[in-house]
Amino acid sequence: MEVAVRHSLDMEGACEGNMACSTCHVIVDPDWSGKLSRPAEEEEDMLDLVYGLRRTSRLGCQIIMTAELDGLTLRLPSESRNLLNE
Repeated sequence: MEVAVRHSLDMEGACEGNMACSTCHVIVDPDWSGKLSRPAEEEEDMLDLVYGLRRTSRLGCQIIMTAELDGLTLRLPSESRNLLNE
């Protein structure tokens, strides 16, 4: 999520990485999804509430960038859901 914000991508990140809003929902390219660690149960619970859930959906705030992930390809969904405002 921090990388997206640093590069002025349109990602709200309303809860500032506290896994409480789902506005950092991203869709990981299938070629990359196996290289990420498995989502924690808390992340999976939050993903159940996002708009446009896909098999490779993740919360951007939970993806820890490493050298292995250099070149990671993600898509932003067409809309996001801010659970802090509900």
